[in-house]
Amino acid sequence: MTTATTPKPKKDMKSMAENYLFIIPAVVIFSIFYIYPFYDILNLSLHEWKGIGPKIFVGFRNFQELMVDKIWWKSIWNATYITLWALTFQNVLAFMLALACDREIRFKKFYRVVFFIPPVLSQVVVGLIWRWILYAGQQDGQHIGLLNHFLSQIGLSHLANNWLSDPKTALTMIAIVHCWQGFGWGFIMLLAGLQTIDKQLYEAAKVDGASSWSQFWNVTMPMMVPVMLVVVILTVLGAMQAFILVLSMVGQGLVFHTEVPVTRILAAMQGTKQFGYACAMGVNFAIILIAVSTIMKLFSNKMKQA
Repeated sequence: MTTATTPKPKKDMKSMAENYLFIIPAVVIFSIFYIYPFYDILNLSLHEWKGIGPKIFVGFRNFQELMVDKIWWKSIWNATYITLWALTFQNVLAFMLALACDREIRFKKFYRVVFFIPPVLSQVVVGLIWRWILYAGQQDGQHIGLLNHFLSQIGLSHLANNWLSDPKTALTMIAIVHCWQGFGWGFIMLLAGLQTIDKQLYEAAKVDGASSWSQFWNVTMPMMVPVMLVVVILTVLGAMQAFILVLSMVGQGLVFHTEVPVTRILAAMQGTKQFGYACAMGVNFAIILIAVSTIMKLFSNKMKQA
């Protein structure tokens, strides 16, 4: 015996149509500015193209050349080095300052504003200011620059250096400046996380005789794990894609020493006009970032379940 299906009420169909009308503009915008560019980049990565003229299909040859490109993998390592600085120095500093401002101290609202100033500054402006501070030029055989002048004034002139020209120090200086500018984002997020912790948990821990260190380790840290994981993921993605700061501080002069993936992609497009090869680097870099994000997401889920 068959049962006839009742047709959906007209009101439900009308409501569904209205809902789709609301999301269509977002889908169109997403398709135009995200899906189509990604498809075009993936397609170009399989071609040899100078930017003008016909595209020559070469298959996976660009990716094969990329696997043995020492400068490309060096740029990946440089970005990883900056990321390691950000994960340690930047986030530890942000967490310490967030802990300090979460307590009842004088002028804590003022500190919140001051600590958030560097992230809202333009990276170009920050790079040029720090380039002036770390200026690597020489005059009459003497290193000049604000930092070198300060070192000479306090009797440490022997430490003066070409900070942005020396391959041994250039990348480290860029990493430190990146941490200086970026710690404010982590500070705000970590401070917000600290303020969501119920103060009654600390009071209960005090009643049980827990020390300050025990309260921090057994109350603060477990409650802050979800926020910390978000901060870590955003830190990794932001540091791996850093390039404006590099260009404004050292430009593209120190190839192989301060090259990062985005500047390497830019060099391939501007210098040798290898747009297909540049797209292959972009696809490779995207795969690396997606893999890192996926691993960290899985780790985050396991930490939340623990």
